[in-house]
Amino acid sequence: MNSAGQNQAKTLGNYRWRDLPDPNKWADCVHCGMCLESCPTYEQTGQEQHSPRGRVHLMKAVAEGRLEITDDFIDPIFACLDCRACTTACPADVDVGGLIEEVRWQIRQAIPLTGMKAFISKLFLQGIFPYPSRLQALGKMLQFYQKSGLQKIARQTGLLRLLPEHLAEMEAVLPAVGEPVRKKYKHTLVKAKGETKHTVALLTGCIMDVVFSDIHEATIRVLTYNGNDVVIPSTQTCCGALHVHAGDKETGKMLAKQNIEAFQDVDRVVVNAAGCGCMLKEYPELFRDDPIWHEKSTQFSKKVEDISKYLYETGYEHPQAELAMRITYHDACHLAHGQGIRQEPRAILASIPGVELVEMANADRCCGSAGIYNITYPEMAQAVLQSKMENIPNEVEIISMGNPGCMLQMAMGVLKHGRNEKIMHPVQLLDWAYQKENGKEWRT
Repeated sequence: MNSAGQNQAKTLGNYRWRDLPDPNKWADCVHCGMCLESCPTYEQTGQEQHSPRGRVHLMKAVAEGRLEITDDFIDPIFACLDCRACTTACPADVDVGGLIEEVRWQIRQAIPLTGMKAFISKLFLQGIFPYPSRLQALGKMLQFYQKSGLQKIARQTGLLRLLPEHLAEMEAVLPAVGEPVRKKYKHTLVKAKGETKHTVALLTGCIMDVVFSDIHEATIRVLTYNGNDVVIPSTQTCCGALHVHAGDKETGKMLAKQNIEAFQDVDRVVVNAAGCGCMLKEYPELFRDDPIWHEKSTQFSKKVEDISKYLYETGYEHPQAELAMRITYHDACHLAHGQGIRQEPRAILASIPGVELVEMANADRCCGSAGIYNITYPEMAQAVLQSKMENIPNEVEIISMGNPGCMLQMAMGVLKHGRNEKIMHPVQLLDWAYQKENGKEWRT
């Protein structure tokens, strides 16, 4: 038994470690079943333990001492996509996603990972993601792989077939790696074009700044075009979402504290990744039993805003240049269900002249990415993705969404199903229109 996190003075049934699950989060669940149709894993399996109410029942049974933490309990908890759709569907707003994260922490204290899984988890979650310099080094390696000809050789010779299928598919849609903005704009205030109306800070995140630095660049251009000075604090770090989702709450807290301190001198933190924004807003949950940091994190979370909502609420210049194309929009789970942001990105897309916005059926249904879920549960992730791809409207050119994990997952879906749609962030399309308006070339 791992005693590092154990607190003998306070237990909850068979949850025996500090940061216990909050019973108030399951107290209002009456197992009515309103959540069933919203759950991607229940849709695929039809099994009660893979439904939101089934998971709540299991978590409550452990808290009451009727069930031990065993593999039969662990699998349904970690097989959850944590997409939050069930909370949206629940008449009582039962926070299943929050419970899942709290219980995963308890599981990892009771039964730590071992062997290769433990090595990989520790390497990436604790050894790479919290350290921007190491992420930048990883980005340099990926950039060399893409530009040196190694990628071409690997693809032509069939070497990639040695990888598991889902990893080979991920490699096939990996964007060209650019220069991280936190390195490019280090110690630099990016000034607004014209009069300064606001000053905002940009969260660069971890993977986002390595693989999707082009979205950061587009975000900076759009913000400065609309009168915002942009600062990129050098001491910020990974948001911690991947860690908390994986049950590594301690590292999540460490990263949260670092970010709270890094952004303490700014009034607004703008985020262009739905999962990161949701995590930042939920920092107070990490410190529920720590009065000092709970207060700090509560004040911090009030500063956080998704780019689409920030532009929509503070006002942005509607572009004049036309982008004649049909676009559909996918609601990232942690934007729609986690932050309640649905209309704002659609309004931005619809404000671009020439854009025909075509609604997607079940637009807020999970795509199967869910952080690293498509790596840890590839078969379920593919099944969920298949269901998602069936809802893509015909004859659209762009599928737009506000989360990097979704973008990679949907790009894999487009490739796998022989489709031709491009995957773009709403802010990229707005930037494209601005650039065209000013006679500049914009590359998709």
